[in-house]
Amino acid sequence: MSDTNDDFASGRSRLPVHTFHMMDFNITDKEKTMVRKSMWVAAILGIVAACSVEVRAHAVGGDILTVGVKAPDFSLPSQEEKAVALSDYKGKWVVLYFYPKDMTSGCTIEAHNFQRDLPKYDELHAVVLGVSLDTVESHKTFCSKDSLTFKLLADPDHKVIDAYGVPLSARGDAKFAARDTFLISPSGKVVKVWTGVNPNTHSDDVLAELAADQK
Repeated sequence: MSDTNDDFASGRSRLPVHTFHMMDFNITDKEKTMVRKSMWVAAILGIVAACSVEVRAHAVGGDILTVGVKAPDFSLPSQEEKAVALSDYKGKWVVLYFYPKDMTSGCTIEAHNFQRDLPKYDELHAVVLGVSLDTVESHKTFCSKDSLTFKLLADPDHKVIDAYGVPLSARGDAKFAARDTFLISPSGKVVKVWTGVNPNTHSDDVLAELAADQK
């Protein structure tokens, strides 16, 4: 009895040894190879299916906007508790950047660099707008703590994030927007899209693109 229990605990089969010998005798080497190939194919298909589910779950709003399309208008509250709409900046260049989370290291570096370069954006007739899933209260704290004066917009229901096709990622119950940026022309068209940006150099990249577009 104890031998049988040990077999179950170790995951071994209870089939008698002579049964295995008979199975080995009846299955040819070719058939064994086919079985192994079938198992590998099944495993690969399972991995592909799992990856497909993950991509669909993250791309909530569909494909990310592409260059040349009209930027969707929106209205979101800022850290000042005032509604900010894209249409408020008609006739100006708009740097609309999405980021994961207030007061995290990469997002803080990115915000500081935009703040540092605000005079350069003013010279190029451009405004900077940040968007995340954070609340207005979180934006207030972030802006106060880090002396940010440009507008951060709260999109906890990810309506604008979805409208622009920005992917979401999840860590437990928390969700985060990808670090993507859209450069919108004074006529309201998307002229440049950056995805998965480097927060350390991103403001420099945006300024370079703005300068090139205005030559």
